[in-house]
Amino acid sequence: MDDVPSAGELSGLGAEIVSTTEPQRLLDGLFHVSGEIPRVTPFERGLPGQVRRTAEDAAWQSDELLMDERWIAVNVKGKGLVVLSACSHAGIVNVLSHARASFPGVKLHAVLGGLHLSGTNEKIIPETIAALKGFGLARIGAGHCTGWRAMAALGQAFGDEVLAPSAVGKRYWF
Repeated sequence: MDDVPSAGELSGLGAEIVSTTEPQRLLDGLFHVSGEIPRVTPFERGLPGQVRRTAEDAAWQSDELLMDERWIAVNVKGKGLVVLSACSHAGIVNVLSHARASFPGVKLHAVLGGLHLSGTNEKIIPETIAALKGFGLARIGAGHCTGWRAMAALGQAFGDEVLAPSAVGKRYWF
């Protein structure tokens, strides 16, 4: 397996490297990429036990907050904001709170991605579900790292009308 190419290698191949904590707009403003996600909930504390190394010869450091995580959103005409999150290490409520603050007055329509409520994060399932109810989402596309316990709890709380478990190849139409 090959190593991930360095920023220099990618630039040499014509890629434009963007490394910033600030939000960005892509494709003529159609998509919004968040900047750093503020941590505003008392219960979403990142990924306990997560570590990182900044160089091959560097020591491992605690990185539970994963501050380099981002979300992407598109404002769908007649629906509202569709937020795409990767694993939601920042916490899906923090992600959606940030999306709401980034687009005042725009309805949040859907969130798609992993909710990272498995393993060590299972203990925050009740608080997460209670907070998710406050966003009035029409669709929750919960994926890969949500976990079966959270998926069952989400199903109980939101029903099939809102919860749409994600899997590879699933399509969503908005």
